[in-house]
Amino acid sequence: MAVDRPAPDTAARSLAHWSEAGRDEMEAFYALARLDYELLARALDWRGVFTGLSVARGAASLELLDVACGSGKFPEALLAHADLEGLEPIRYDLLDPSAFSLREAAAVLMPPFAAGTRFQSTLEELAPEAGPWDVVWATHALYALEPRNIHAAMARLICARAPAGWTFLAQGARSGHYLRVYEAFLEGVRGGAGTPYVAGADLVAALGALGAAPAVRRLSYDHVVADGETAVLEGYLQRCLFDDTVALAELLEAPVLGPYLASAHDAGAGVYRFHHEVDLVVVAPTGGAVPWTVAS
Repeated sequence: MAVDRPAPDTAARSLAHWSEAGRDEMEAFYALARLDYELLARALDWRGVFTGLSVARGAASLELLDVACGSGKFPEALLAHADLEGLEPIRYDLLDPSAFSLREAAAVLMPPFAAGTRFQSTLEELAPEAGPWDVVWATHALYALEPRNIHAAMARLICARAPAGWTFLAQGARSGHYLRVYEAFLEGVRGGAGTPYVAGADLVAALGALGAAPAVRRLSYDHVVADGETAVLEGYLQRCLFDDTVALAELLEAPVLGPYLASAHDAGAGVYRFHHEVDLVVVAPTGGAVPWTVAS
């Protein structure tokens, strides 16, 4: 029997968890989820993207917008894994409805990224006069987007990109952990109430309807956590669900959600393996080839 727990819906709960009060849960989540961003940093030749843009523009200085920037784990991963040393400064603008996230992301920026403007806004509400940018990206950032706003958000994303610029999205597929665990949570703990997460295919469809022709590549990988790391496991799952009111024991015993989590448990190895399927979506300049690497 589902537990009766009236609660704010997906977008409101997501925003509430981007706060100082959610730091412990956030850090537990990123003990595993840093891998998401490392894989994105290795999936494309980012140095080639930036240098190619500089040549095409005839100017060294570039401008970038990070949509729903969160705590800045993607630029952090790029600085660690993408060979950006020696590039000319790139103005790095941040967009997020959370003031906490804007501060957190700004704090990790290092050369070649130079902190620029902070927009405390959702993508669909970004002022029409803002931009355009040479690069616009949203990495694991749009799960809580209201379905009725997908078209408007993708339209603003397209307009935010300069004519010869690049757009990058990384978003989980319906077959991957982020969407599957949340669907099981809504059904088994929330009695079917709540808005599901947005999938990569939803964003691709909206871009196509707007006349864009995105290239898509699927990344597959696992997050692995040992049975004994219960604090990490609890915090990770609570962050996946944006709900820290349900303890690990209840999550494991809940209808629908409990069996899903049990299916991820490798008893022989003493670990949970949460399998991810993530769509990497690229809108390139006209005639531009997507610089995938062997890591993608």
